[in-house]
Amino acid sequence: MAEAHIFPLRVYYEDTDAAGIVYYANYLKFAERARTEMLRAHGVAQRLLMRESGVGFAVRRCEVEYFAPAFLDDRLEIHTRLTAVRGASVEAEQTVRRLAARLAELRVRVACVDRDGRPARLPAVVAQALKNATVTPSFSRKIGSIGKRESNG
Repeated sequence: MAEAHIFPLRVYYEDTDAAGIVYYANYLKFAERARTEMLRAHGVAQRLLMRESGVGFAVRRCEVEYFAPAFLDDRLEIHTRLTAVRGASVEAEQTVRRLAARLAELRVRVACVDRDGRPARLPAVVAQALKNATVTPSFSRKIGSIGKRESNG
């Protein structure tokens, strides 16, 4: 089973509100950076992908659950696991951690789109590289199951 890609991050003043707590929307930015670095680690450079294949990625769905706040100067890790690679989309689970503390979990579906923003198939070489990094979902709910509780049984 493939391991999670881990992206280290330091919380800066610009990431926080007046109380020194990370603003909730910034977790989305942290997750985006982590997904980009995970793709790069698997040989997928997004700018090159658009230039050579005419496709890129756009978030189609994102679900976030927050458990505890992060603070100014915290050292965080964003753990990214790909859970599905389909013809024109990729699904990932991301966990934001401070040491052993789980701060937030994200479930993200990213669509492959062409230059006009229309759905496009993942190039075969990209799909294969990402399938090698795919793991079984570990969260209690999968993308698309909002309102339908599933057990890990």
